[in-house]
Amino acid sequence: MYQLEETTYLYILILLPVILLVFIYNKYWQKRTIKKYFDDATFNFLSPELSSTKSYIKTSLTLLIISILVFGLVNPKIGTELKTVKREGVDIVFAIDVSKSMLAEDIAPNRIFKAKRLVSEIFNKLGSDRVGIIAYASTAIPVLPITNDFSSAKMFLESLNTDMLSSQGTSIVEAIELSKGYFDDENQTNRVLCILSDGEDHEYDENQFISTLSDSGIIILSVGLGSKKGAPIPIKENNIVKSYKKDDKGEVVITKLNDELLKKIATQSSGKYIKGDNTSLVVDEIINELKEMDKKEFESKQFVSFKDQFQWFLGAGLLLFLVNSIIFDKKTKWIEKLNLFNENN
Repeated sequence: MYQLEETTYLYILILLPVILLVFIYNKYWQKRTIKKYFDDATFNFLSPELSSTKSYIKTSLTLLIISILVFGLVNPKIGTELKTVKREGVDIVFAIDVSKSMLAEDIAPNRIFKAKRLVSEIFNKLGSDRVGIIAYASTAIPVLPITNDFSSAKMFLESLNTDMLSSQGTSIVEAIELSKGYFDDENQTNRVLCILSDGEDHEYDENQFISTLSDSGIIILSVGLGSKKGAPIPIKENNIVKSYKKDDKGEVVITKLNDELLKKIATQSSGKYIKGDNTSLVVDEIINELKEMDKKEFESKQFVSFKDQFQWFLGAGLLLFLVNSIIFDKKTKWIEKLNLFNENN
């Protein structure tokens, strides 16, 4: 396993073809100028010790030295040992409402965009915790299993949209039921489910909710998105509002925040309800709640003891630089005797 510490220095390698082109042009100019004023016999008589190959060798060494020193600046590191690293944190699953009502724009720019932004900001503040993602409407689907890879989590988070589930409606119980499979460790002291929704659940059954929640040990942090005044659900084409969703009677549907339901499910699970208007306040509230919880010890395999390797490249570069400095343009007698390039002919 290896790491490249400073990859920015790799851009210096762009100079190599430039140096090569300058060298080729210079050799072409030299040959053309010599041919213009001297014939071969005269030039060889005037410069009997000048080697025709040393310049190529010196230029090749210069390019090699630059390449080696650049990789020294990049500082490759090699992981020499695979160890089990123990960390402490909380497992938190985010259940995000992707029903059509989340398109309402009573919270800028709309409810589902706000939900994704909140979760992304929470990811930025988490430390050794692990996260999972669930999307739900009338049913719930797993989007991302429990992981500590926040980069992947953000990528899956951005893929959420209101078209990913064909069956519409909202069922918070489905999300809770699915989240149970995320918490597969019996020794977990805290199991946190963060629900981000407008709370509109026309299928909610309190008895079913209590039955689903009982003995699960899940603590629910609910985040309410939207306003009590409500807003229509826009139908857009190419980001332009064409109309609004209507009911069977042809009247425009107004979707409202049902914070009473979100407060109830949070209270019954010993959790907390948070209004989702202010991003920084929501993030701070959730992070503070997680900090007060008991941490679970995780184990993960990873390469440790990464060792710097820049010294090898630096040493090789300096050695080649010394070699290059003692190579002169004049011919070397013992190499001339070998006649490697048929120079004697």
